[in-house]
Amino acid sequence: MAFAPMGPEVSFFEVLDQHRASLLATLRRGGREPAGGGTHLASRFEDSVGLQMVSHCTTRKIKSDSPKSVKNFALILKILSMIYKLVQSNTYATKRDIYYTDSQLFGNQAIVDNIINDISCMLKVPRRCLHILSTSKGLIAGNLRYIEEGGTKVNCSCATAVAVPSNIQGIRNLITDAKFLLIVEKDATFQRLLDDNFCSKISPCVMVTGKGVPDLNTRLLVKKLWDTFHIPIFTLVDADPHGIEIMCIYKYGSMSMSFEAHNLTVPAIRWLGLLPSDIKRLNIPKDTLIPMTKRDQMKLDSILKRPYVTCQPFWRKEMEIMADSKMKAEIQALTFLSSDYLSRVYLPNKLKFGGWI
Repeated sequence: MAFAPMGPEVSFFEVLDQHRASLLATLRRGGREPAGGGTHLASRFEDSVGLQMVSHCTTRKIKSDSPKSVKNFALILKILSMIYKLVQSNTYATKRDIYYTDSQLFGNQAIVDNIINDISCMLKVPRRCLHILSTSKGLIAGNLRYIEEGGTKVNCSCATAVAVPSNIQGIRNLITDAKFLLIVEKDATFQRLLDDNFCSKISPCVMVTGKGVPDLNTRLLVKKLWDTFHIPIFTLVDADPHGIEIMCIYKYGSMSMSFEAHNLTVPAIRWLGLLPSDIKRLNIPKDTLIPMTKRDQMKLDSILKRPYVTCQPFWRKEMEIMADSKMKAEIQALTFLSSDYLSRVYLPNKLKFGGWI
């Protein structure tokens, strides 16, 4: 069933449609970005996939007869036995469920998380193949419908957002007429856009937020929407190193999950805002900006040294603007111009005239 057309006139989406045609042409050529990649630590960067684990990376051994690793070895066996039972019974559990089966034995949740990641990496299978699910914290709203694994029909076009499912692999019959997907860094910004009826005013579209650093399910959902519909995907993040880092996780992946890059990354993602150059262009007052801390500067320097920045000269230019100014800005800085400037002016103009990089 199709969605009823709403929002701006058809000509509004002309540049977006051209961008999608360009993305589809890139896919037909083999999915590669215009420029090449490089290498970095234990991960190899490939522009069509993101950060991937290399075969000759450093490994560590855990021995059953070593006093230093005997406990960790025992915990791995404990979790492997639980995974075996889950697979045999075709049931699922969250990492939190596993931790609470014997919280005193495991000590803390981080130990369980790390062991599960190690097992997934060791066996070279996605975590969901181990029948272990992550607890979702992300939200989705807009022009999208699907059926969950248990048969529940979900309509994301309601006034309130829908929680990202915990089993992305199990959802089916996805339907959308969306022209684009907008990834919003922060929940507060996401909720403000909902309050401003952004999804209705710029319909058809879909919005997703991972509420900061995205959880695995939010990343899997973004990847699934890209693989299914191949619509343009944009990020809306703060003009600071933390926001850029979050955008890079969606687009290129992370070192810790590089062994699963093919299932998580979407290199076609584009940076819509907030761009550091927008701060000067829009005459945002300096008293609404925030001085960068030493930690911010170290994070920005680290990002600038990453291999994928070599194929993103416009990203590099924006980050250099930030580094030179030694200032950062939150998306909320736009409220100085007007309370609804983000949804009424900033995003519509960016989308209509191709203001992404």
